[in-house]
Amino acid sequence: MVQLALRAPFFLPTAKAGGIQTEVPVKTTRVLQVTALAALLRAALLVGPVAAQEAGERADVAVTIYNQGTALVQDRRVFELDEGENLVNFTDVASSIDPTSVVLTSLTDPEGTVVLEQNYVYDLVDVSALLERYLDEQIEVVAEDGTEYSGWLLSGRGGTIILRQDDGEVIVISSDSIRDLRFPALPDGLITRPTLRWLLSSAQAGEQEIELTYLTGGINWTADYNLLLATDNRSLDLNGWVTLTNTSGTTYTDALVKLVAGDVNRLPEPQMMYDLAEAETRVQAVPAASPVQQREFYEYHLYEITRPVTVGNNETKQVEFVSGTGIPASTYYVYRAGIPFYGYRSPIIDRGYGQTGITDVQNYLEFSTSEEDGLGADLPAGRIRVYQEDIDGAALLIGENRIDHTPEGEKVEIYLGNAFDLVGERRQTDFRLLSSNVIEETYEIRLRNRKDEQTVEIRVPETLFRWSNWEILQASHEYEKTDSSTIEFRVNVEPQSETVITYTVRYTWPR
Repeated sequence: MVQLALRAPFFLPTAKAGGIQTEVPVKTTRVLQVTALAALLRAALLVGPVAAQEAGERADVAVTIYNQGTALVQDRRVFELDEGENLVNFTDVASSIDPTSVVLTSLTDPEGTVVLEQNYVYDLVDVSALLERYLDEQIEVVAEDGTEYSGWLLSGRGGTIILRQDDGEVIVISSDSIRDLRFPALPDGLITRPTLRWLLSSAQAGEQEIELTYLTGGINWTADYNLLLATDNRSLDLNGWVTLTNTSGTTYTDALVKLVAGDVNRLPEPQMMYDLAEAETRVQAVPAASPVQQREFYEYHLYEITRPVTVGNNETKQVEFVSGTGIPASTYYVYRAGIPFYGYRSPIIDRGYGQTGITDVQNYLEFSTSEEDGLGADLPAGRIRVYQEDIDGAALLIGENRIDHTPEGEKVEIYLGNAFDLVGERRQTDFRLLSSNVIEETYEIRLRNRKDEQTVEIRVPETLFRWSNWEILQASHEYEKTDSSTIEFRVNVEPQSETVITYTVRYTWPR
């Protein structure tokens, strides 16, 4: 008898033959979903013995994780095979497996062991599956008050049970009043865990080590960085952590874990019909002494955790992989109030176009990943948090952002937020359409520093957005042309003072 604990019946009028109305007992149940594991465990205990499936003794497992939510699993197990045909079951595989990626290889006798059939069995036990299998079959329902109902199941849709009793009376039992569902037995074909099943032909009897390789979703890794910026803003300490998140449906015990950094192209994955329900993940940190080796692999970078790691299902695990102290750093400010150049088909001659009214001055942190500067490491894409100590020694968060994959020797620029004591103002002071193909335009940019003591450098990128052919006729400060449509001013602004930048640009285009 399969029994599922799910809540006292009430009665609804229903029509019988001859138009006479009678009372139909109705009971409400709380809908039992796949996540109701306790009820499923009770059901398993009340079912008669299920034929055991030999899973094989696990010899080794390796997991290579890509940061697009995909992992390559290599699982080695030892099986005792007979000569001839053998039915082999792999349980404890990921429920998010891509069945089309599965490869099975005998490491003991690769030539003498042949795969005749391969099946992925994922018809998992849950309430919906049991109710579907028992349509038009007899089951028992126990209400919260202990009342028992028995009858032929007409429907279990939406968690409401409809039974037909021997005398023809129909009982409707609503989802919030059911305590238990009882089924005579576990139907054939339903299993408790996703299983890969093979029919193998073996040329010899004896133990064989068999390797299963497959791709799965539900497992991902990201990089997380913590930076402590010195109070003078000139150096920083960095710690980088690998964060592993496993919701693939299985646990990888004592696994060799490799992490691939880079954008590996993959086709979109079809959604698996049966996937484990989401659960709250547990977070576990691995001590900093756990080393991570880094090397290049094809067009990507590979990080290998050099000791076995157990990554439990619905678990998040962290491993430190990079650190550095005293890394030279600098902060700078950017006032960006213009609009981008979009490569228009014709010049923009609307006088008011491009006026944004932006006054915020952005604050950035910059450092290098080079070995000469004390780091000497590639930084995979991830989230980066920046802290700085207050006068009482407490570290406070001053900014958070994401970085892209950054090779060793490159600059990292992090937008921290907007500066409180710095203000920018940009306005158009002159606009002249000199002819059908010439525009001259003048801008004034005011930068105010309300800090009491600190002189700051503010970078002012100006995009010349009206047309691709332009010429600067006048500028109050030196500037640098940073690309085909942008110039950048860099000016120092003294405390409690204002600096004014002006420039005039001429646009020309063919008649």
